[in-house]
Amino acid sequence: MSDDLLDEVEAINSIYGPGSLTPTTPDASSAHEYILKLPADEASSSLNSPTGSSTSSSLRIHFPDSYPSCAPIVVGTHHSSGGVKGAGAKDLELFRTVLGDVFQKSCVCLFDAVEEFTRRKTEALEEREEPSSEEGGASAALAASAAATEETCSAVTAKGSDAPGREDGGGGGDGLSMAEMDPPDWTLSEVLVENKSTFVARVARVSSPEEAKSYIAYLLATDKKTRGATHNITAWRIRAEGPAGAGTGLQFQDCDDDGETAAGGRLLHLLQVMDVWGVVVVVSRWFGGVKLGPRRFAVINGVARDGLVRAGVVREKEEVRDKGKKRR
Repeated sequence: MSDDLLDEVEAINSIYGPGSLTPTTPDASSAHEYILKLPADEASSSLNSPTGSSTSSSLRIHFPDSYPSCAPIVVGTHHSSGGVKGAGAKDLELFRTVLGDVFQKSCVCLFDAVEEFTRRKTEALEEREEPSSEEGGASAALAASAAATEETCSAVTAKGSDAPGREDGGGGGDGLSMAEMDPPDWTLSEVLVENKSTFVARVARVSSPEEAKSYIAYLLATDKKTRGATHNITAWRIRAEGPAGAGTGLQFQDCDDDGETAAGGRLLHLLQVMDVWGVVVVVSRWFGGVKLGPRRFAVINGVARDGLVRAGVVREKEEVRDKGKKRR
């Protein structure tokens, strides 16, 4: 097994949970075939599973000796989502399509494929649901989180955006006035250039929604270069604390695409699967004239993960080792 594959197995299991990618043979060091358990989502469970339980499909994937120079092969279905006839076959077809779209020679691709599979499947499930206005959807989400959990994503839905973006600098917010604020203590990720587009993430610790919004507003008001970025994608998650640090049960999270369609939701999802709280993340992209397609989501999440590790928010073992960065 190559070091690239070893690192990818560790990364997938640290992000999506133990057992997400397991070898089919006892000797993991010589294994070429793995079982990939695709992430379950509530929408998929409610539509596919008669019991509404959180289940997902599992796929058999073969990694050739030359991986990542050659693409992995999706052998077939190991377990069908929810035990529903046809669900596994649909997941298999979609994942094969996604894998073909995201694979780049000499770059590990499984995380990219899983993220893009999840995004496309979610979009397909939403299209199957009864149409409703954005306001109605938001109201339903708030009603479902009446047990004091606020989970809103103020996404900018410029359809099909993987390019030129916005006019207002995006990602704004209200909160503390600029004069009252000390400059936020941002931790920066490595600057990453992908096909002429430049990406960088900033991470800061925050303790309230107002503080998160104010940090974003301060950054855009005082940093001309960041304000001029094509997109400033943001996400934050906060647990409210009571007296003496006791938890109140209140949870707050939000995100903003800033014109980079679906990127804010994917960034927030990254914070969720890594179980990160008390942080705000801003990923800035300066568009270089070449559309990246689905690859942009992996790059955005990649610099965000790097920023989280550098900020000490997550342990080193939770870092996804994006081998592609070393080759760009």
